[in-house]
Amino acid sequence: MKKQVGQVTPEERTEIQTLFERRNGLNELAKILTADNAELYEKLVKDLGETGTKFQNWWDRMAQKYQWESADGGNWEINFETCEIYLVA
Repeated sequence: MKKQVGQVTPEERTEIQTLFERRNGLNELAKILTADNAELYEKLVKDLGETGTKFQNWWDRMAQKYQWESADGGNWEINFETCEIYLVA
């Protein structure tokens, strides 16, 4: 089931889109980076953690601000073109 539960501003959309793209890029980098380069590997792990935290904090902030409907085992998705938020359960 996918149901529209809200909408965010273009500025809010841009914030999560930047974090989404950064997280995806870091995840791709993690697939090819080995622990041989310890310094770079540690930077990647740290950045992944920080980006993941910022990503989750954005969803938490927006859910509280807009009081989106939620469901056990469900998650929200954003349509980056329309700024619409969907509950996927």
